[in-house]
This record gives sequence, C-alpha cells and structure tokens, in this order.
Amino acid sequence: MTYEMDICGLKRDLPICKVTDDLYIGAFVMFGDVELTVHCAAELLKKAPEYDYLLAPEAKSIPLLYEMARQSGAEKYFVARKGAKAYMTDVFEVSVRSITTMHVQKLVLDKADAEMIKGKRILILDDVISTGESLRATEELVNQAGGIIAGKMAVLAEGEAYDRDDIIVLGKLPLFNADGTVKD
Repeated sequence: MTYEMDICGLKRDLPICKVTDDLYIGAFVMFGDVELTVHCAAELLKKAPEYDYLLAPEAKSIPLLYEMARQSGAEKYFVARKGAKAYMTDVFEVSVRSITTMHVQKLVLDKADAEMIKGKRILILDDVISTGESLRATEELVNQAGGIIAGKMAVLAEGEAYDRDDIIVLGKLPLFNADGTVKD
C-alpha cells in the first residue's frame, strides 16, 4: 500500500508502514531523492525566521540540513549525533524515543559545537515531526549549550503535531488505519 502525497508541488508515493496494530504511517524518506531535498530546502528557507546556525538530529534530516545550508550560503551547520564519536569531547547528551525506531536513543553534541552555539540563534530542522520527541531532545541540547531557539521547522508533520503553532511545516502527513485509509 502507498499514499500519494503532494509536497509543495512534487508528488511522491509513500509506503504505508505498520507502527502498531492500529497505527500506520506514511514513510517519508528524503534519502536519495535529490529533487525532493532541493525543493523542500528552498520552500523551507522561504518560511525560515532569522537564524545564525541550522541544527538537525541525525540521520534522515541530514540531506535537508546540508541543502538548506548550501542554498542559504551558510558555512557551518550542526548535527545532533545519535552517539558520541571518538573526536567528541565533553559531550552533552539527551535521551529520545522515536516513533520509527521504537526504542530509546541518545542525541549528543560536543563541547566544540556547544561553544559555537552559545548565544546564537539556532533553527532546528527535521524531516517529519511525529510525536515531537526528537524535536524536544534537540531543543534540550540547544538549551544546554546556551543557544537561542530561533525556530523549528520540518517538511511534514503527522497527526496532532501538524496543529502545533510552534513548528513551521510544509504539509500534513496523515496517519493511517490498517486498511490504508486515512485516520480521522
């Protein structure tokens, strides 16, 4: 089963995937879709508030993050990594439970990134906002680093996340029943 989605004029067929017995989601994956990534980056930049740096959680939003940085002429952006790397020191760490991974993960920033973020306006990006947990964890990292949250953006928002007034999105991704029909 698939769901045809119009994302700011680009049509994509999203596979419908089971999360629980009574909840299915449309799998929106930008990886490998250059046209979609470039298009969504441009559309989000048109709506972006003023910011100093972009930041996104690893991993599905990294192509969007890079493309928005490239199109805007930014020389630096940040990724909240899913784990500490050997080159990272004095790591800031936040736990997060994502709807698509179904287990607790970590998001981390290191001291060098935190020093650059401190006192700066940070625009947080994600591909899809579902429960808002990745967004919450990313916000917490920015706060721990002393950054100022300039705004929060995503290509799509699912379910109740679409109704949040603190997130700028390009469209609503519906939730689905087991038979592929859109949930009310």
